[in-house]
Amino acid sequence: MQTAAPAKNTPQKLDLQTIFSWLLADGIVEKSTVKPHFAQAQGILKNAVGSMHPLTAVAQCKIVSARAPHRLLTLDVLSEWCAAKVNLPWLRIDPLKIDFTKVADVMSATYAARFNILPVELKPDALVVATADPFRTEWQDEIARISRRRIDLVIANPLDIAQYISQFFSLAKSIRDANKASGQDLALRNNFEQLVELGKANRQVDANDQHIVNIVDWLWGYAFEQRASDIHLEPKRESGVIRFRIDGMLHQVYQVPAVVMLAMTARIKLLGRMDVIEKRRPQDGRIKTRTYAGQEVELRLSTMPTAFGEKLVMRIFDPEVVVKTLPELGFPPDDAMRWDGLTRRPHGIILVTGPTGSGKTTTLYTTLKALATSEVNVCTVEDPIEMVEAAFNQMQVQPGIDLSFADGVRALMRQDPDIVMIGEIRDLETAEMAIQAALTGHLVLSTLHTNDAPSAVMRLLELGVPYYLLEATLIGIMAQRLVRTLCPQCKAADGELNDAVWNNIAGSWDMPKPQTVYRPIGCPECRQTGFRGRTGLYELAVVTEGFSRLIQEETDIGALRRQSVADGMKPLRIAGALKVAEGVTTAEEVLKVTAALI
Repeated sequence: MQTAAPAKNTPQKLDLQTIFSWLLADGIVEKSTVKPHFAQAQGILKNAVGSMHPLTAVAQCKIVSARAPHRLLTLDVLSEWCAAKVNLPWLRIDPLKIDFTKVADVMSATYAARFNILPVELKPDALVVATADPFRTEWQDEIARISRRRIDLVIANPLDIAQYISQFFSLAKSIRDANKASGQDLALRNNFEQLVELGKANRQVDANDQHIVNIVDWLWGYAFEQRASDIHLEPKRESGVIRFRIDGMLHQVYQVPAVVMLAMTARIKLLGRMDVIEKRRPQDGRIKTRTYAGQEVELRLSTMPTAFGEKLVMRIFDPEVVVKTLPELGFPPDDAMRWDGLTRRPHGIILVTGPTGSGKTTTLYTTLKALATSEVNVCTVEDPIEMVEAAFNQMQVQPGIDLSFADGVRALMRQDPDIVMIGEIRDLETAEMAIQAALTGHLVLSTLHTNDAPSAVMRLLELGVPYYLLEATLIGIMAQRLVRTLCPQCKAADGELNDAVWNNIAGSWDMPKPQTVYRPIGCPECRQTGFRGRTGLYELAVVTEGFSRLIQEETDIGALRRQSVADGMKPLRIAGALKVAEGVTTAEEVLKVTAALI
């Protein structure tokens, strides 16, 4: 059983007097300031509503360490320092890495709250328990006997412990109760004959059951808190898997019983005004909700039938994204000026290309938001409408009633538009309508799926668009990708980049190799990944007279690329090399998302 290492004069509890005596002994607080800080912390504790941990009171004093590097003594800093003082590991609790359904079976919520402890990991031979009171150990023998495991203590932030005691045990109870309500358990579901009998009984969890309501509400709040861009609910044979996409990477969050996931999916479909009964066809829907902080968030829903039931993906759209500036999205200043110049033209076609999830929609919405003044009529036709924006007139494609992109653009042309955004050019008819709109004096923005900017010309020619119409209407093409950005809290200088790696990125491009690059380290702020957030890489080709002359019936893609570069286009990989040189991301991230220079 791991406990604090014995020491002379070991205190009976962690109180203000003990904490300040340690701070003074370590030179973190000077002797002249101990008394006023101690009095301030005492006052905070005395006036606190409910019980407050002494470390929390010290953190609220906002003391700056007298010892280099003179950090502000936040609750995390104090908790980590305290862990070192009692010779125990410190843990920043990451909810993504805790299987709450297992750890919540070890003890009750009341018991955990009574001793301010939180089980965080169940190993074959040990139970890891987070505490903020290392000297309060009277519970250990009892829990060791019940769990039949040794107890490994770790120190954690007391506010985190209190928060997750409330969340984990409440959620685990909701899942258990919802599973019981179904009349099914894992043992029965493992037997196929029992599955058939239960299927006949048709006993399911009600989508409006309070337990399911609690689970779905928690899921959304948790996803917003973790900065997720997508939530995946994936049914499997024995259980359902919940995964979040954070900074472009999927993380498995939890597993829930299959019947509970079925009810969760039904609940979300109900809120998204989708057909709850129909499970054989893919469906789309949308929900608008609010974060705990009161910020509006939109979720776009998409279901797909799979072997074990409906898979549901919720894409989270933050309305704050559209009020960002181009530099905040990652545009270099020169590209931002060129893009702004293109979008201020009175007519023509501008294309944004890239794979799904590369940020094309965000770029277009940000651009349109800047253009949508009271003097301009901005109309969009989308499939589906990604974010509802009051500044635009948005129309959704409806294949069921023969309202295609081409039909939508045709209708918009009778609505006196100035700027038209077409969600995607998928076929010749839509391309022809976009060209017709540009020829009649409108600015048209749309997306395509191509690997780089010049390839958009080849794609439109393949669809059957006459080259002379492209030559007359196309004014700009931009390809883009998203790369993870290094966490500003923990990234570390790593000296010069290896020559071979730099040559792989920059190729024959005339770029000086950076003297210093940065590498990911990992800290609590970035969940030990070393990365936090994403930024865009952009390849902007402005259609000049020289480029336009190369658009022929038999166009040479190589000639288009060379002309684009001559006209000022930086290839995606070079845009990435600049981000590496600026210390924004790593060479590995750039190589992962960009193609080699040709």
